[in-house]
Amino acid sequence: MSDPLDRSTIWPYDERGERRDFYYQRFGSPTVAAAEAALGELDGGTALLFPSGAGATTALVLSQLRQGDTIALAAGGYYGTPVLFAAFAPWGLRVVEFDQTGPPPDEVQLVWLEAPSNPYLTMPDLEAAAARPAPVVVDATVATPIHFRPLEHGADFVLHSATKYLAGHDDVQLGAVVCRDDSAAEKLRTFRGNTGIVAAPDAAWLLLRGLKTLDVRVRRQSETAAFLAERMREHPAVDTVRYPGLGGLLSFDVADAETARKVETSTHVIVNATSLGGVTTLIESRRRWEGERVPAGLLRLSVGLEDPEILWADLEQALSS
Repeated sequence: MSDPLDRSTIWPYDERGERRDFYYQRFGSPTVAAAEAALGELDGGTALLFPSGAGATTALVLSQLRQGDTIALAAGGYYGTPVLFAAFAPWGLRVVEFDQTGPPPDEVQLVWLEAPSNPYLTMPDLEAAAARPAPVVVDATVATPIHFRPLEHGADFVLHSATKYLAGHDDVQLGAVVCRDDSAAEKLRTFRGNTGIVAAPDAAWLLLRGLKTLDVRVRRQSETAAFLAERMREHPAVDTVRYPGLGGLLSFDVADAETARKVETSTHVIVNATSLGGVTTLIESRRRWEGERVPAGLLRLSVGLEDPEILWADLEQALSS
């Protein structure tokens, strides 16, 4: 059964001339609210949608921090996050990177973790981070609420690039923040409405579709990723395999950049493209985006829903070519 899609931008006031729950799309709409409720139930908090993961990050940071504040950022995580934070430097935002497998530094105003990090796939010491006075954000895009619900472990906010696993079909761009505290959610909701960093109903409708199959997709992707990780650990052309034991994302190193380029362009079933979390398996060299932040031969593999043996055969011939 399909969820209703309401594209209206306005709704009439009530018989007294007062606002109803929905009156102008920038401040909320039925389809967006339905998707937020579904995601909030999965993650155990109050969810708010944004037009992209970067939009969600922007709104969260700007609503929480002031000039001169410092973010403790997990090192080795998604490269776009420090790039975005650097754009705030002219406004006095400071960033210090740290090893998230240990405690964050003192004297910061926000702690930013990834579970697991992308592409190194380390898991954070959330207990150590939550013991600090600063609010804790966990980017759980890769784990999804199927594998990890950070709010239950002391986090204050969960961030998702909902473009990835939550929507799951490479056809929608969305971000989400899930808040543990209702007052924090209301503060963020007000900021979102005032700044216009709002999600569209069509994207929210596609997210509702994706959430219905999230559990079966993620569990299948996780099983296949574990299978492929084990096979690659035995292959002589693979130097290092990184897989945290959950989720559909893994990374592995081959000898050098030239070898990585040869592997990613030699697959037939696996698609050479960026992003992750969809039903199609993707592979790419991360050096093209991240430069010297990553080893020259690092390849990221986002596992889809194809037959595991077919995927391994494709990888094996690419590694051996």
